[in-house]
Amino acid sequence: MDVLTLSRIQFTLTISFHYLYPPLSIGLGLILVIMEGMWLKTHKPVYHQMARFWTKIFALTFAIGVATGIVMEFEFGTNWATYSRYVGDVFGSALAAEGIFAFFLESGFLAVLLFGWDKVGRKVHFFAACMVCLGAHFSAIWIVVANSFMQTPSGFHIVGEGMKARAEITDFWAMVFSPSSVDRLAHTLCGAWQSGAFLVVSVSAWYLLKKKHEEFALTSLRIGLIVGLTASLLQLVTGHTSAQGVAKNQPVKLAAFEGLYRTTPNAPLTLFGWVDEKNEKVIGPQIPGMLSFLAHNSARIPVTGLNDAAPDSKDRPPVNFTFQLFHLMVAIGFGMILISILGFLYFWHGSLFENRWLLWLLVLSVLGPQLANQAGWFAAEVGRQPWIVQGLLRTSEGLSAVVKANMVVTSILLFGAVYLLLFAVFVYLLNDKIQHGPDAADLIPAGKLALAERKNR
Repeated sequence: MDVLTLSRIQFTLTISFHYLYPPLSIGLGLILVIMEGMWLKTHKPVYHQMARFWTKIFALTFAIGVATGIVMEFEFGTNWATYSRYVGDVFGSALAAEGIFAFFLESGFLAVLLFGWDKVGRKVHFFAACMVCLGAHFSAIWIVVANSFMQTPSGFHIVGEGMKARAEITDFWAMVFSPSSVDRLAHTLCGAWQSGAFLVVSVSAWYLLKKKHEEFALTSLRIGLIVGLTASLLQLVTGHTSAQGVAKNQPVKLAAFEGLYRTTPNAPLTLFGWVDEKNEKVIGPQIPGMLSFLAHNSARIPVTGLNDAAPDSKDRPPVNFTFQLFHLMVAIGFGMILISILGFLYFWHGSLFENRWLLWLLVLSVLGPQLANQAGWFAAEVGRQPWIVQGLLRTSEGLSAVVKANMVVTSILLFGAVYLLLFAVFVYLLNDKIQHGPDAADLIPAGKLALAERKNR
């Protein structure tokens, strides 16, 4: 393999593994705020027990997420030096903002969240939970802003020529609110909320199957299902608005998503299938006019095909691969809505215990958001190819000149070994915490809670 392919594999490995953890942190951060808020409002000991248990899980995902995320920033300098020089002033500002406004906020208040249970008052601890949650969301904001610049660059100009050419920010807020950033951020956050919610749902359903910690499990399951159903429905809305933005700003990507080669009104929506790239057609069941309607709110408006958007095949992404990833994400998204509704209805009617198949489905549901997040991220990045910055810099032009293939192969093997070890550690510790379950000592009696509150004042 050439250096370009190996470097892309290396970055894919690192970012795919890292992206398992931030969505969990963001989703769990929101759920911790809800649990602590309910504890503050109702004084019910079970909410205190829930908050303490899920805080431990949050801390684990945060730690692994930090460890796996640091590597990527070094890769920008080692493997993608030309890219870093070209857009470093723009891309770097967003990464710096993420460090200042997100990481320090989240990690600073995480100490209070973890160790302040018996040292600060409940309101102060709830405030710490809110700040940790806000920090996790700020992290998503600035990372999505940085990536959205690569998708739909704005708020900049190019200075210099040739090898000295580089992008400089002319309008910071235009860069932040690029044409795709808001839609992509909303879609990303909904996926993160789903990740956290269905982890809570999965663990709670497991406890119910094993008839352990039933009050804890039922209360956690209710919160998880409500957040999961809300996020799944919002994901449908944000996915639609994001796709409309892609149709407007990145027509090549949308055409690849749907395997559409010819510009046509009444463009059909392919439910699933296979793209025959040689003969430029898609094979699978279609709904006539639905793609035009979804993209432009009218079946009469044509959707741009690949033959018009990118006449040169070198300017197109791998169409079938992009098509399959996009449709996998959509299929899982609808599946999560169905699972959420089923779980919520059976829970509401009190018949959840009688349907072990549904409890097992809820246990396995934790995999859905992770698979959808990965498929969606891959579709967004592969669908942008061959550009590393849309319309400005090709991926092949962003490479470092001095990096050799054997160096990248070595790093891939080493990263793979380290990441497998980290994943094994994560699974072991997560399983250990789940098997141990919530501590009975965390069910604080009302009298003891009042005494602790007076001492903290």
